[in-house]
Amino acid sequence: MSVCFSAIQSVEILVPAQPIPIQHYLRQPQRLIQALIDPSQVEPLGQDRFRFKMRPLQFLALSLQPTVDLHIWAEADGTIRLESVGCDIRGVEYINQRFSLNLAGQLTPVQMQSKTYLKGMADLKVQVELPPPLSFTPRLLVETTGNGLLRSVLLTIKQRLVHQLLSDYCAWVKAQQAVDSPSLQWSPKGSLL
Repeated sequence: MSVCFSAIQSVEILVPAQPIPIQHYLRQPQRLIQALIDPSQVEPLGQDRFRFKMRPLQFLALSLQPTVDLHIWAEADGTIRLESVGCDIRGVEYINQRFSLNLAGQLTPVQMQSKTYLKGMADLKVQVELPPPLSFTPRLLVETTGNGLLRSVLLTIKQRLVHQLLSDYCAWVKAQQAVDSPSLQWSPKGSLL
């Protein structure tokens, strides 16, 4: 049985006022990925590409571990775009050979009434041919379970975005200010210069 699952998640986050606009922070895909995804699950592939090794997921009677290759880049206006460019399913070879995953997302800084918001959307679609034992499961149950699983994946990413991204952004601003501020130096006589 061939089935399609899909989920869409939107987000709107008020960005705390900082001396360095968030657009500068968003131009660093490596830092952004590590704020969004547990760094132990990410492997850099180069050229703004990363391999995301998801934790094992339970789907009906199957245990699956998707590994998704992601391309993430910043546009001139500060918009971040993300798309899947490859996927591998560990656990069931039958499904791995009959599985496709498409993830597309964007996050845009928007100015409204002197405040900055991050507005975003993620769209996740999966198409899979189920192995014979599961092909006898009622289609409605399979689709409901699969759509719920995709929603939970996107919700987890949204929660990390809301909490980790802004926290990392504020830490990055502090680090940038520390680097840019003049440091105190001691003269040979022990006085401050």
